[in-house]
Amino acid sequence: MADLIVIAFDTESEAAGAYAEVLQLNEDLVVELAGLALVTVDDHGKTHVQTPNSEGSVGYGVAGGALFGVLLGILFFVPIFGLVMGGALGALFAGLDKTGINREFRDRVKQAVKSGKSAVVIYSRKITEDKFAAALEGFHGTIVQTSLSSEEEKNLAHDLTGADN
Repeated sequence: MADLIVIAFDTESEAAGAYAEVLQLNEDLVVELAGLALVTVDDHGKTHVQTPNSEGSVGYGVAGGALFGVLLGILFFVPIFGLVMGGALGALFAGLDKTGINREFRDRVKQAVKSGKSAVVIYSRKITEDKFAAALEGFHGTIVQTSLSSEEEKNLAHDLTGADN
């Protein structure tokens, strides 16, 4: 099972502090990251994404990295309304709607991360919830979280890459 956690913050500095803390929690084996991003939305609504550099120990993998990248795109870049979707993108959204990353989850993320806000997006394979929560509680973020079963994650990764995860 994988968890997709979006923690929204009022300021970029709060988000950056939480991002650094999540990297440390990964090093301390409190969380096993499959993906991590710091997302900022400027006052003009433009989204900026920062991910750990290649020297970090965030284990993306080919299929997992593709899945995380597409999830970031869906959550923060894709204009849903009025979009004429191709067959593959339409099928992906249909697949997402059968998982924890359904329209309700996506709408909650969009409400939490608006212009002038920032967020840390965490895609984890394993997490020690009590230690993770205790380490991040001082940052006062708004949490939006969902889970994907191993089967859902495998199906989405296969839909994106054609490879088994």
